[in-house]
Amino acid sequence: MQHVRTSGPGEEVAALDLAGISHSYGPKRALHDVSFSIAPGTFTVLLGLNGAGKTTLFSLISHLYGTRRGSIRIFGHDVSRASGEALRRVGIVFQARTLDLDLSVHQNLSYHASLHGIGGHQARQRIAALLDIVNMQGRQHDKARSLSGGQMRRIEIARALLHRPSLLLLDEATVGLDIQSRAGILATIRKLVETEGIGVLWATHLIDEVEDGDHVVVLRQGDLVATGKVADVVGTSGASSIRDAFSRLNRIETSGIAEMSP
Repeated sequence: MQHVRTSGPGEEVAALDLAGISHSYGPKRALHDVSFSIAPGTFTVLLGLNGAGKTTLFSLISHLYGTRRGSIRIFGHDVSRASGEALRRVGIVFQARTLDLDLSVHQNLSYHASLHGIGGHQARQRIAALLDIVNMQGRQHDKARSLSGGQMRRIEIARALLHRPSLLLLDEATVGLDIQSRAGILATIRKLVETEGIGVLWATHLIDEVEDGDHVVVLRQGDLVATGKVADVVGTSGASSIRDAFSRLNRIETSGIAEMSP
C-alpha cells in the first residue's frame, strides 16, 4: 500500500481530507460546508438517510463531479488539481451494479486491470488472489449474469482492489442483499482494513452495519451533524447507543430507525 507522509517525522497525512465541501443541483442544495478527515487503515462509516448527500459526496471524491467549493485531498493529493495522483490511490464500489453481464468474471476483471496498466501474468495472479479474498474461488469463468446480487458485489470489490489502492470507497454496498450476504461482505471489508491497512469509507443508511470501534460521519440533508468515534458521537448527543444517537441527530422516531435495519 502506498501511504504519503507529511514532512514531520512519524506523521501521516489523512487518507481522505475534505474541507468546506458544498454542492448544489441548480437551486437544490445537496451538501453544505462539509469537512472531515479519515485516517489511513481505519473503517469509517458515512451514515445518513436516503437523500442525505452520501452519493453526491462520493461523486465529488471520485471526481465524477467537479469540486466547486472546498477541497478534497487523498493522501495529500488534491482531487481537482492532481486527480491522477489522487485517484490512483482509490478503489470505488458504487451503489449501482457496474459489471458487464455478458462477460465472464475473469473478463470483467481483466478489462479493468488493463485500464490500470496491469496485464498478462501479473493480472492473472492478482485476479486469482482477489477472488480468494472475496470468497469467489473457482468462479472466474462464470458469466456475470449468472451470479447472485451478493456475488456480483464481491466481484466489484475484487475489481476495486486490483490496482492495490490505499483507500476504498463503498456506496451502499449491501443494498438489496440478504442478511447473510451483507454480513459476509462487511466481514471481508473489515478484514482488509485489519490485514492490509486499507482505509475504508463505507456509506450506508443501515445502523446495524456500524460497530462500536468504528469512526462515523453523520450527514443530514447535506449538513454534517456529527463526526468521531462511535462512543464520542453517542456521548455528545446524549444518547444511549448509536441507533439512538442517529435518531436524535435526524430528529426522527426510533421506530423509524428500527425499520431500516433488516
